[in-house]
Amino acid sequence: MLMIANDPLFVLPLPSDHRFPILKYELIPAQLVHEGLVGLDNFFRPAKCSLQDVLLTHDENYIFRMLNLQLTEKEMRKIGFPLTKTLVDREFSIVGGTIQCCAYAAKYGVAMHVAGGTHHANAGSGEGFCLLNDVAVAANVLLATKQAEQILIIDLDVHQGQGTAKLFEENPNVFTFSMHGKNNYPPHKEKSDLDIGLEDGASGSAYLKILSEALDEILFKFKPDFAFYISGVDVLTGDRYGKISVSIDECMQRDLLVFKYLKERHIPVVTTAGGGYSRDIKTIVEAHVNTYRAAINTYKM
Repeated sequence: MLMIANDPLFVLPLPSDHRFPILKYELIPAQLVHEGLVGLDNFFRPAKCSLQDVLLTHDENYIFRMLNLQLTEKEMRKIGFPLTKTLVDREFSIVGGTIQCCAYAAKYGVAMHVAGGTHHANAGSGEGFCLLNDVAVAANVLLATKQAEQILIIDLDVHQGQGTAKLFEENPNVFTFSMHGKNNYPPHKEKSDLDIGLEDGASGSAYLKILSEALDEILFKFKPDFAFYISGVDVLTGDRYGKISVSIDECMQRDLLVFKYLKERHIPVVTTAGGGYSRDIKTIVEAHVNTYRAAINTYKM
């Protein structure tokens, strides 16, 4: 059974230029149900994560100021959203959803999060629409509770997850892999365990070949017992914030490839949405729904 964490609070008081990409959190579940790919019983509404869990990853001072709506205007400009209680609640629920997905992935092989993939957040700061790093928090929870010993984070968003890289740079139990646009945001890249920066205009065929070779290399050297997959669709040709050229079909081939590698090795995986900023909302939704199609096809759910 495919279990899906739904975005609990997709309606936010945002400027109009932010509202467009946020719509996907409403449209993806609706499309999945419309096509009959899943039923309503496949969805769960995440509970907020605990403060204790968040503090395994994030600095206490940063979290205290966030909860009390005391982050500065400068900090929030870097994040890109206005600071509100609704936004903070949503962030804690997103992290909660990723944590809850871990139990479903362990049971069924894969679990999905409609939101998540907030990989730019570091221990004491947010950035790039990310206040908390949901995958990092969930990974640290798994390690702290001994539900996993070796964790692989596959980040295929077009932007490097510099927050995740920094958080785990000295942790041998977490392997961070980021394949991203070399000249895309963020301007300053941190060092993942494996970084592949693609040149502007990199083709889908080259992308898939490089990815397959990278997964072969990683899984030969590192033996994870759990994985997270950030499946950003901002790799698509024409994405407003991406600079590489992967077609929508090649993007689905990417998802199938990742799931195939993990399933063959019996590695449970939690998949989060990551970014997607194509000019046509239908393209964003279709590409994200393809990730669910790939999971359903691979795990025969």
